[in-house]
Amino acid sequence: MKQKDYSILALISPNKEGEAVLKEALYLQNTLEVKLAILNVIEERGFFERNFQPKETELAIKKAKEELTNFVKKVIGKELPNNVVISVRAGNPVEVLLEKSKTDSLEFLLIDKSDSDYPGALTKEEVDKLISLSKCPVLTVNKDFGVPEIKNIAIPIDITQSTKKRLLWAQFLAKKHNAKITILSALKANINVEKSLALKNAQKIQKLLHDHDIESDIKILKVYNQDSHQVILDYVKEENPELLIIRTHQESIFSNTNIGKFVSEIVHGSKLPVFTVNYTPNPVDSLFL
Repeated sequence: MKQKDYSILALISPNKEGEAVLKEALYLQNTLEVKLAILNVIEERGFFERNFQPKETELAIKKAKEELTNFVKKVIGKELPNNVVISVRAGNPVEVLLEKSKTDSLEFLLIDKSDSDYPGALTKEEVDKLISLSKCPVLTVNKDFGVPEIKNIAIPIDITQSTKKRLLWAQFLAKKHNAKITILSALKANINVEKSLALKNAQKIQKLLHDHDIESDIKILKVYNQDSHQVILDYVKEENPELLIIRTHQESIFSNTNIGKFVSEIVHGSKLPVFTVNYTPNPVDSLFL
């Protein structure tokens, strides 16, 4: 039986801003040992051109693909390896990415969340829509953050949520990067930490990680009388993890509201890379699921 080729897809614009995002994608491709699909989505032609001058659209896509290919070659400094694939589509970038999240058996999408105005950049609203509707995880990075080695992966958990899918991703990424995992456990009530379910739940997860030879720490975050997202962002600012893994589409003790808003605040409130794991099970065979 042929082994499945695992792939990640990065939305890249062939410009200075896109270079930083591309370097992040190349770093992860190398550490995760996966195929990298690099996509640029250009503006779709008007009704008349699409229907009566279809060759104009074909030429525009061909030209854009050549430009993107040359751009990637320049960044890499050599010819494209076999595990890097270039593609260009015409249309709405979010709709194209959502389609690919359903059809291309991707491990995750990688996009820039910087809310910039360069050609091809996604708006805050577009990023949120993609995270909310994607059928595979989405890694949001900021073009201005740089590409630090992943040494500390933070994962917020609470006693009301299933952590299985996020924990599997955290384990996989930690193994690949020889990183530790910091378990962020929410303490909502003003009670003794040592007697709290927040600590007990975190300790269970820590034991599981230890059984898989993964180093981990526990950080209890007191979320009462504070904005939940700000508690997480304060931790990020203080401890500087290189990656945060959170879950979409669920009520959370961290937020007391729909986690969609909570996720948005976390994603856009820091330049830190944030890996969002969708609540709906991924329909494809993942790297470990």
